[in-house]
Amino acid sequence: MKSKLFLLIFGFISYIGFSQEYDIKGVVYEASTGMPMPGVNVVLKDNSKGTSTDFDGNFMLEGISKGSELVISYIGFKSQTIVVINGNALTIKLEEDTNALDEVVVIGYGKQKKKEVTGAVGTVEADLLDEFKPVKVEQALQGTVAGVNVTTQSGSPGAALDIRIRGVATNGNNAPLVIIDGYVGELGLLNPNDIETITVLKDAQAAIYGSVGANGVILVTTKRGRKNMKPSVSYNTYYGFQETSKKMSLLNATEYALLLNESYVNGGGAAPYPSISGLGEGTDWQDEVFESAPILNHDVNLMGGTETVTYAISASHLDQEGIVGKDKSGFLRNTARLALNVDITKKLKASTNVIYTYFTRKTLNENGLGSVLFNAINTPPTLSTHDNDGNYTLVPSTTGLGTEVINPLAQIANTFNDYNYKKTSGNFGLDFTPIEGLTLTGRVGFNTSNSESKSFSPEISYGGKVFDNTRSSVNQGAVNDNNYTFDFFANYEKTIADDHNINVTLGNTIFKEWGNGLYATGYDIPNNSWAYADISLATGVSEAQTNSSYVYDERRLSYFGRLQYNYKGKYLFSAVLRRDASTRFGPENSEAYFPSFTGGWIISDEKFFGESSIVDFVKLRASYGKLGNDQIGSNLYAGLLGGEATYIFDGSLVNGTAISTLANPDVKWETSEKMDFGLDIRMFNNKLSFVTDYFIDNRKDLLISGMPISGIVGIGAPGAGAPTVNAGNVENKGFEFAIDYKGEISKDFTYSLAYNATFLDNNVTEVNNSTGYVEGGSFGVSQPAPSRMEVGKPIGYFLGYVTDGIFQNQNEVDNHPDQSALGATAQPGDLRFRDINNDGVIDENDRTNLGNPIPEVTMGMNIRLNYKNFDFSVYGFASVGNDMVRNYERTLSDVNKLNYVLDRWTGEGTSNTVPRVTTAATSNTVLSDYYVEDASYLRIQNMQLGYSLTDFKGFEKIRLYVAATNLFTFTKYRGYDPGASTGNPIGGGIDYGFYPVPRTYMLGLNVKL
Repeated sequence: MKSKLFLLIFGFISYIGFSQEYDIKGVVYEASTGMPMPGVNVVLKDNSKGTSTDFDGNFMLEGISKGSELVISYIGFKSQTIVVINGNALTIKLEEDTNALDEVVVIGYGKQKKKEVTGAVGTVEADLLDEFKPVKVEQALQGTVAGVNVTTQSGSPGAALDIRIRGVATNGNNAPLVIIDGYVGELGLLNPNDIETITVLKDAQAAIYGSVGANGVILVTTKRGRKNMKPSVSYNTYYGFQETSKKMSLLNATEYALLLNESYVNGGGAAPYPSISGLGEGTDWQDEVFESAPILNHDVNLMGGTETVTYAISASHLDQEGIVGKDKSGFLRNTARLALNVDITKKLKASTNVIYTYFTRKTLNENGLGSVLFNAINTPPTLSTHDNDGNYTLVPSTTGLGTEVINPLAQIANTFNDYNYKKTSGNFGLDFTPIEGLTLTGRVGFNTSNSESKSFSPEISYGGKVFDNTRSSVNQGAVNDNNYTFDFFANYEKTIADDHNINVTLGNTIFKEWGNGLYATGYDIPNNSWAYADISLATGVSEAQTNSSYVYDERRLSYFGRLQYNYKGKYLFSAVLRRDASTRFGPENSEAYFPSFTGGWIISDEKFFGESSIVDFVKLRASYGKLGNDQIGSNLYAGLLGGEATYIFDGSLVNGTAISTLANPDVKWETSEKMDFGLDIRMFNNKLSFVTDYFIDNRKDLLISGMPISGIVGIGAPGAGAPTVNAGNVENKGFEFAIDYKGEISKDFTYSLAYNATFLDNNVTEVNNSTGYVEGGSFGVSQPAPSRMEVGKPIGYFLGYVTDGIFQNQNEVDNHPDQSALGATAQPGDLRFRDINNDGVIDENDRTNLGNPIPEVTMGMNIRLNYKNFDFSVYGFASVGNDMVRNYERTLSDVNKLNYVLDRWTGEGTSNTVPRVTTAATSNTVLSDYYVEDASYLRIQNMQLGYSLTDFKGFEKIRLYVAATNLFTFTKYRGYDPGASTGNPIGGGIDYGFYPVPRTYMLGLNVKL
């Protein structure tokens, strides 16, 4: 009996010991800062029970058995597993995960661990945006993502930027697709501080977007609140001043007068400046035009969340004046955003993100014959800014100065325009999880915008110039653009037998865009004043039509599917198929299918790889797929009335309408075949990462307009034209790599170094029209188009003559092929051109490839240092092998010139590079390599030094910093900006005097509560 009682008592005690349960409390801190971490997941290893930390990092789990394992995890930090021994409170410190292979990457209609990504993907995080301080988000992609090149169309505030992913692939639209939280958006309108991450899809992985993915895809994820997050307020501001980053080296008044005297004497005329004493330096028109201009930015952000609701609210204000014309080339932008996520039930979640943007922009005449900077370069320094009566000095209208060079200050003063833009965009979505592993998502994305423009041309005389205006006028426009995207897709994840991991996505997308525009002109404005510049007040009319309008309505219906599979996490495979139907194409070609395949092999997980103390991770990747581009003109497959025509009715001329561009019912999609082979390596305990890719992009069926046809079909009327056909192919192939190293010298001193480079080869493989080429761009006045798309050459290459030094004497002229076909008989001191085809005559058949604006290599580099409370960063970008045409010098005798002409030919043996100056006719002004320059450059884009205080008098963080952008540009190019481009694939590298990118100095403050 006693033994039975003993066993009973022993068993009861054992039961109590092994089944004892505790209520586990604890707090989670960030190891590096000691700050509590809200929203951290605390879950039993068997997933039977879990919770998240509250505002102050606290958590509690009830009824946890002794010996249970708790898993504490948070994105970007190393997970910890803790065994429950007793009921004592836990203090947990999470360390940042420098490996980051388990970080989630957005890949379109889903996410994927970085370790498992099989495509070529680049990312930009919020901390980089914070350091870069871009006015426009696109600027932060320059030099930070391999394979991405960003060019400015102008340095003026609010000017557009062009993004090219792995080269220029089409003579049409090369812009990538931008997706913001799942809807089609516009990158340049976002407040940079609203962005959490930017992901760039560069290869066939973008095939999930089918007909709009050929140019690459940029996925933007905006900031959101986190569950159980204490309300957090952050305020950021900076103020700075801007100045021009470049001035050209022009002649002063004395140098100009001496040169002009020589030019007139060489041309057989009298010297216009018999006495040069007293001229001195004269007027520096660049100093008169360029000014120091302010820039100011504020933004505030509120984020937080409870167990079921998270929120983020933000607003921003940016005010930037221009370094030319100040407020006459200014940009003001205001944004507001609301992001809300609600867990309606455990299975049903709702989300919304709405952004409102308002901006105004004023502009000056830029990058063209007669632009403000063109006039500042060419106006003689012997002229004063104002005459004796205080009026702007008139530039004489003479043969030597032409009719388009005017006083740039007068031009600025008489420029009046305004542009206002309002846009509301966002999305609403629902996620439903009926069973484990299956998520159904439905969302609607939308964009609706309205813009109004107004420009006023006062009645004015510049002294017989093309800008003279005998009647005042006002042009006004109103544009309404809209689109919506409806997505419905299902995602199913399943692991079979522990080794087979499957993820399937199926869905469809409906996209519609529509809008209209109306433009009109009114004449004879009261008081010849901007204050009265409105069509409603105009009193005059014109015999010509002064109004125009347009409407458009395009739609796209898509179905897509994606299968992702991995075996044991080391053999990776993905397949995508998308079907698109678009109203931009005729009935016979409205549908297309876009498949892609990607695969990967994580070699470092193989047994044969073994344990290495040096190499931590190795992955091979490959991808192949077809993508489309439907970003073409509307209704090319249909014949529409849009041209102008004059008809005779009852013996009288009557204005009417004619057929516009002739229809091509066979017009179809541009198609891109992309292939990529990649290698990812991490070494030295994940401190060093290396990513490299070799890629090929074959773009086929490019659309070429203006195909020659018989005139009897009626294409001679204004507005009419030949049809557009699919008749071109372009190939881009190259190699890119990125290397990043993160290390520490001591506990207080950490650093990171990053470098990337892209090598690109662009080649046109087909132009199937009657000429074999497509022309574009302009050079000088009445000269042939300088840029071409032609088989065997890079797209947009420059076509002209090759120089072979300077004729030193008449004997050299006599023994050289005749150059008179170029416009003048050669004389000693003139440029000597090569006879490329060896036919004994220099003529248009001797024009050849002079270079192209596509860089052979682009590079990005950055250094980031942290010492105690100090932080320092510097970002740079380099472009090598890009050429640019110097077209900002007016080829007239009396305009000002750059000081390189001081090294001109003045007699035999004096120069073999710069020709003589003369008022007589010469062939020196035809496009040749004399005007084509190497525009390679290295630019220090951003440099910043900051000091931070944490947990200071109620503030979570206070940071004060100084920064400079576009600090230095190292280049041999003589123009303002070697990195600028008009954005046109054919003719983009021709420089009429690009508005320079300003150098900016800033003082900023970041505050977090």
